[in-house]
Amino acid sequence: MVSRLFGVRATSARYARWLPLAAALFFVSPVWAVDPPVLTLDAAIHQSIERAPLLEARRAQSESARQEAARAGALPDPQLTVGVDNLAVQGPGAFTAGGDSMTMRTVGISQTLPSRSKRQAERAMGSANAALAASSEVTTSLSIRQQVADAWISAWGAHRETMMLQSMRQAWAQDVAVAKARLRGGTGSAAEVLAVRMAALDLENRIDEASAREAQARASLARWLGSATEQPLGDAPDFAVLPHDEASLLASLDRQGNLLGWPAREQAAEAALAAARADKHPEWNVGLSYGSRVRGLSDMVSLQVGVSLPLFTRNRQDRGISARAADLDAVRDERDDARRQQAEAIQSAWAQWQSLGQQVRRHRDALLPLANDRAALALAAYRGGGEIQPLLDARRDEIAHHTDYARMQTEYGRAWAALAYLLPTSETTP
Repeated sequence: MVSRLFGVRATSARYARWLPLAAALFFVSPVWAVDPPVLTLDAAIHQSIERAPLLEARRAQSESARQEAARAGALPDPQLTVGVDNLAVQGPGAFTAGGDSMTMRTVGISQTLPSRSKRQAERAMGSANAALAASSEVTTSLSIRQQVADAWISAWGAHRETMMLQSMRQAWAQDVAVAKARLRGGTGSAAEVLAVRMAALDLENRIDEASAREAQARASLARWLGSATEQPLGDAPDFAVLPHDEASLLASLDRQGNLLGWPAREQAAEAALAAARADKHPEWNVGLSYGSRVRGLSDMVSLQVGVSLPLFTRNRQDRGISARAADLDAVRDERDDARRQQAEAIQSAWAQWQSLGQQVRRHRDALLPLANDRAALALAAYRGGGEIQPLLDARRDEIAHHTDYARMQTEYGRAWAALAYLLPTSETTP
């Protein structure tokens, strides 16, 4: 039979000795018995960083800013001029190139020479814009990590809630069976059976609600992964452990996503102030032209040197300098306010994370066991001829506590993610 299955003949001793091993591999380790790969939080974040179009856009913007910074402060292109000088407009030779001895065809070149301080200010502005684009790339990467973690944890929490509620179906089916048995025995009523069945249907509604929230969270996750995924989710990280303590996070505010761009903004404001001050320095212009005349007259060469005259600086350049200085003060004040906001956000998130951790542990260690024991005692009392209302109350509270526990775990994980992905990956090892 085995020889026919594998398409070989057992008459050959050379092949026959391999048949037991082949049969063992076929029947003991089928290919379809391999568990599907799970999607862990780290894998989801890694895939999203590789596939996020928004991050690709930030990288392109960063490259654009670097290219602009490389050419900042260069001299402007020279200007080529071609024309006719001293063209007669009256007399027999009017509007002709040879109509007057002074008429000549000219070709020239000129070059504007901005002041050194202005060119330095342009370089500083280009460097600031490049730094701002680079910080925007890092900030976007951190934001994507946080959003992916939020979606993954929401899907994970909703799935755990669904599994937890589904595990309670047997207990509710047992309640229905007990109510029906009492009805048949004459110690119960049809109203009790209906009440238990209605409560069991409420459990199904909660299961459907949790399943819908998992689907919604997976849809959010698919946005960052680039395609929908039906992979089972792996185990969640230990939400009780963060890569940094509160003091370290408060001491590294300027390296966090929301504040990464502020040094570059301040640098740009300083460069704008330097450019305004450079407007008080003269700007030079040098030009050279060659003129060709007719009728055997000698050609001519002209050299021009021009310079700007910032004479009325009080109502022009000085006001621009004052405006840019005020802009710089505003950027510095806004940066200080942003640092305070970030410190407040960290302290608030840290307090929430600690509080949720305590609540999760209290539910797991005390409230859930008590709720289960209460439901078991209520069921035993009902079986013994007691009232049904205590059982219904105990079951409702049991569902509420399990649902609260599952959702509290999700909020605990989201609070963890809000703190775990504040710093760039080179400084974060969750």
